[in-house]
Amino acid sequence: MATTSPITPTHRLAIALLVAGVFFMENLDATVIGTSLPAMARDFATAPAYLSVGVSAYLVALTVFIPVSGWAADRFGARRIFSLAIALFTFASLLCALSQGLLSFTTARILQGIGGSMMVPVGRLVVMRETPKEGIVRAIAILTWPALVAPILGPPVGGWISTHWTWHWIFLLNLPLGAIAFIAARLLVRNGTPQPQRFDTPGFVLTGLGFGLFMAGIEAVSRADVPRAVSLGVLISGIVLLALSVRHLRRAAHPLFGLAPLSIRTFRVTALGGSLFRTAIGTAPFLLPLMFQIGFGYSAVQAGALLLWLFAGNLAMKPGTTRIMHRFGFRTVLCVNGLLVAAGFAACTQLSADTPYALVCALLFFTGMTRSMQFTALNTIGFADVPQPQMRDATTLFSVMQQMNAGMGIAVGALMLSLAEQWHGTVSGHASSADFQLAFWMIAALALLATMDSAMLPANAGSRVLVAQKAERAS
Repeated sequence: MATTSPITPTHRLAIALLVAGVFFMENLDATVIGTSLPAMARDFATAPAYLSVGVSAYLVALTVFIPVSGWAADRFGARRIFSLAIALFTFASLLCALSQGLLSFTTARILQGIGGSMMVPVGRLVVMRETPKEGIVRAIAILTWPALVAPILGPPVGGWISTHWTWHWIFLLNLPLGAIAFIAARLLVRNGTPQPQRFDTPGFVLTGLGFGLFMAGIEAVSRADVPRAVSLGVLISGIVLLALSVRHLRRAAHPLFGLAPLSIRTFRVTALGGSLFRTAIGTAPFLLPLMFQIGFGYSAVQAGALLLWLFAGNLAMKPGTTRIMHRFGFRTVLCVNGLLVAAGFAACTQLSADTPYALVCALLFFTGMTRSMQFTALNTIGFADVPQPQMRDATTLFSVMQQMNAGMGIAVGALMLSLAEQWHGTVSGHASSADFQLAFWMIAALALLATMDSAMLPANAGSRVLVAQKAERAS
């Protein structure tokens, strides 16, 4: 996507806020229907458990079609694809609200996932291409908050809408938001010069099937009602196809997306160790409400309200993230804050029904702060050393991993809880406080393992973006 001239800082800020807004809308729709499933099931005359296919179909469609986004943006222009994706997502939201049964709802969710798969990665690509090195820290800070906030706000917002309005409004609210985003995209985003190139059909088939089966396999492994042989078979098939995808992408003359960014050490950290962190952090919005309700006997309202303290911690840390990264550097921040993330999960193992409510709130506030710091540092250092010619491939890879990590967080949380139940001999679905405590110990170990990757970074890793931003401030 070639551009003709630099844009003003105000214009760049407006684009970053627009992309963050659609990112929030897409992330919120992935989690907001969870507390609305019983009401939707009644209208569809089906069991609530069967509606999980609507959640899974959305996430799988997102992951499968993300690799196409970079090629489409270069082939047809970023503004055209970005605005078309917003229109498709908004139209699919209307179809979701009009659904009369499980089949029509699942079809609408697949369309919504396809729209989201193009919307967010292309938007991030636009921001990264338009942002000079000195502005990356600020841009990433803006793009990070939706991934932190949406999973926390989704369940209580969905429950409130279903209780006081109807579940249809979860999707109808996207219509005015989508219309505003579409108009803003047409006004703010530059189309660039289309770059005709052949579509990598084998690469799309291999990566699509690989990502889809891998995610389905992880979810299946975490479920007690799926035979272990079947779940492992699906998971292994996904891993094999992903390995074949890597082989193909390395050899193809015009691959769907390149793997060159993985040779950059700072990007590789956010890809490998960062994936472990994002997966570990993604377990919290799943495990914590369950522990509060099943393990401690809290009401759904109390459990949902407690998660807002995570959100408060995220917001409280935001103003200080840039200053902290400048003061201590990326490696120190990722290692020390990574240990604090693991310590936060370890502290969750000490919670019980008798723990003072204020102490629980304080712990969640602390973990929210460390989540925010780690997300921002990982996302910023990932693009610190990526040259502009590789930015498309880097944003595609990052978007795929981020989406997979979001789905894996829930599945891994369920798997850890299932393993804890088996260890204690608990009847499946009737977890005790001890089961949740053991699950959180395993999540703490996962977060600790992720820190090892950051520890191998050089002391000055990612310093280019910090020095560039400091120079811009001084000028």
